[in-house]
Amino acid sequence: MFKTIYDSLLTLAYPQICQVCSNCVEMSADGVVCRKCWQRARIFSGSETLCAKCSAFLQEKPSNFQTFCRVCDEHFYDTARAVGLYENALAASILHLKREPFVAKTLKNLFISAFEKSPFQDSSVIIPVPLSKKRFLERGFNQAEVLAEILAKQTNLKIDRQSLARKVHTPVHRAAMDRRARELTVENAFEVTRPKLVKGEKILLVDDVFTSGATTSTCAKVLKKKGADKVYVLTIARAI
Repeated sequence: MFKTIYDSLLTLAYPQICQVCSNCVEMSADGVVCRKCWQRARIFSGSETLCAKCSAFLQEKPSNFQTFCRVCDEHFYDTARAVGLYENALAASILHLKREPFVAKTLKNLFISAFEKSPFQDSSVIIPVPLSKKRFLERGFNQAEVLAEILAKQTNLKIDRQSLARKVHTPVHRAAMDRRARELTVENAFEVTRPKLVKGEKILLVDDVFTSGATTSTCAKVLKKKGADKVYVLTIARAI
């Protein structure tokens, strides 16, 4: 009851415009996206066919057998999962997260649910994909760490923020960049600073968006080179 009244007063006093359709956001839990746009978001439910390794969207209908896109065959992570497709509600929420270190309840619940439905239950530690020092200073926070903290509270897994570091400042990946160009921008960009703490671990690598897989594959490569047993990837969104 109190929540309903609070949302009503908030809508009147401080109207929030939906970042997708420009209508009013009536529930604070929905963040910067209205309820109708959240309902239209393509959230992975298991009824669609995704690549069994990288979760690339392959078709609307489910498959009776494991399907692979083959594009990710040479990637070094073991398995990747995401909440849904990088468009509309999820895209707008991620862009907001890059500006403000806050995750609204609706997105938080979806992210936790994606982990609970994933094959990552044997994870032993969470590692957020690190930002370069330059980008961290520009932004003031790492959005991957914000997401990692949500999972840590839910699962009681520890977060390791120091063992993986980005040693090279890389340009922001642009939509027009092809897969090879993305790989080249992050090649040799990461290093493991505390090998003893990753050896034998089943690592849950957390980030906001999985685009080509270049970043997460490079992270997984250096982690496994230093003895990590498994590297899983969980993101909010998967690029189409």
